[in-house]
Amino acid sequence: MYTGKRVILASQSPRRKQLLEQAGIPFEVKVVDTEETFPAGMHIPEIPVHIARQKSAAVAALCNSEDIIITADTVVVLDDTIIGKPRDRDDAIRILSALSGRTHRVITGVVIQHKGKEQSFSKETEVHFKPLTTEQIIYYIDEYKPYDKAGAYAIQEWIGAVGIDGINGCFYNVMGLPISNVVEVLQKM
Repeated sequence: MYTGKRVILASQSPRRKQLLEQAGIPFEVKVVDTEETFPAGMHIPEIPVHIARQKSAAVAALCNSEDIIITADTVVVLDDTIIGKPRDRDDAIRILSALSGRTHRVITGVVIQHKGKEQSFSKETEVHFKPLTTEQIIYYIDEYKPYDKAGAYAIQEWIGAVGIDGINGCFYNVMGLPISNVVEVLQKM
């Protein structure tokens, strides 16, 4: 499907790597540290695409125009507020306590670049947590250490199995990459 084209994943995320592997897409990883900033007042669904575009531009400088570059960024949104990665254990407890018993949105922005052209999109999934006990939250944080995850959790880990009782949208989007949409764009390229 991708014969003659090198696919570059501009992400260190083990979950994004896993999803590309599951889809049978051969790829290499190249990452350039970029600031994950966005203009004040930007509409929330545009923010992860904006950040993914910054990552794409940085990695494109290391690649040739024949390469297909895939970048993504995921944000967790509760009450129109973006919840980032937890700073520390106390912040992770605060975040999961805020998500407990509530529905939040997970938005992943994707940018796919090839031959100087860009395809970009965002995908949104609603996730509902059952009410979580303090003991469940502390157990999850201490056992799984979700400090590199937006919203302080990974849906595919223990907390997803015992704490999430509903999603509306793409499960893989919550993992960090709406893989069926990515495959669809790649097939058109």
